[in-house]
Amino acid sequence: MEDDKRLAEKINSLLPLLNEEQKRVYLATESIYLGRGGKAKLEKLIGVSHNTINRGLKEMKAGVSAVSTGRIRKEGGGRKRKITTKLWKKIEAFIEPHTRGEPESPLQWVSKSLRNIEVALKIDGIDVSHRIIGEALKEKGFSLQSNRKSYEGKGHVDRDAQFEFINRKVEEFLSEDQPVISVDAKKRELVGNYKNNGTEWRPKKSPLEVNAYDFLTDSEGVAIPYGVYDMGINKGWVNVGITKDTAEFAVQSIRNWWYKMGIYYHNNATSLLITADGGGSNSSKGKLWKFELQKFSNETGMTIQVAHFPPGTSKWNKIEHRLFSYISKNWRGRPLISYEVIINLIASTKTTKGLDVECEIDEGKYETGIKITEKQMEEICIVGNSFHGEWNYSIAPQ
Repeated sequence: MEDDKRLAEKINSLLPLLNEEQKRVYLATESIYLGRGGKAKLEKLIGVSHNTINRGLKEMKAGVSAVSTGRIRKEGGGRKRKITTKLWKKIEAFIEPHTRGEPESPLQWVSKSLRNIEVALKIDGIDVSHRIIGEALKEKGFSLQSNRKSYEGKGHVDRDAQFEFINRKVEEFLSEDQPVISVDAKKRELVGNYKNNGTEWRPKKSPLEVNAYDFLTDSEGVAIPYGVYDMGINKGWVNVGITKDTAEFAVQSIRNWWYKMGIYYHNNATSLLITADGGGSNSSKGKLWKFELQKFSNETGMTIQVAHFPPGTSKWNKIEHRLFSYISKNWRGRPLISYEVIINLIASTKTTKGLDVECEIDEGKYETGIKITEKQMEEICIVGNSFHGEWNYSIAPQ
């Protein structure tokens, strides 16, 4: 035992003076000197791996030294470079305009390849390999996804350019402490004892009994959740309509958000940026949408800037995966038997990243078929951007 202790002291005093190759060769020499069971003894005495000793034996036999090449490890060897917070922000800043979220899941993925991201970062003066970028994306909840049948129409040639335009606008407004909201209407729901997709924990063989058929005549009514997601403060507002999803209802939802939530967080705002889909009640072609926004601008004194997502890209809207996906998860498997249940389920939606949601019923009667005349359109103080003015425009107070 005394000899083993002295041997361990000798080896431990010498190893810090050697490089990695020299350590392996020295340990291999000691194992040969010790004879049968030498490798096992060294493993026990100093905690070295037998793989290290075996490699040293091979290097001794080959008679090849790393000294001649000036390299101790093989290229790519050694501890992997860690992604610092600063480096991740650079990666995130590049992929943000190309980040897509599935409405029914918080899972995210990127539309740029790792090698393209690597090239773009190198242009920005950051030398980091695509492998390290891939590991960083995995750690942050991204994953590589195959194609899926969710195509919504023919893509526009300026699709990516519009994404980047929207991203620049969002960054500009947030840097100036001006509010930015993402808006959209969620799927209309029947109010009553109807099946709601998803599963919830319950005692075995005791599922909730719901109606076999989804007849409108058996329902209490319809619920049309129109959401407003405040990007700057990670808060959501949901206005639940009971009649129709019209442009008047959409702008009223934004108005309700402003007077009941937004104004308290942005009381010094002089302008508001709205990002929205290109269709539906907030359609980029909707005359009533723009007419109602003019009234809202007049009331608040704010200039309203709007940026629409191009055709076929509704799933890229931030509200889909930062608000609606969590609402869907929160009420999964629960029949929406009353308006009170709907309001409570939406308002109780929270995330670990601090999302809070407020919700209320909108009992307003919204009619379809309202026409806006050409004269009324001419009175709107609207200015289209030089880049796709049909998608990007501002409406100033009259």
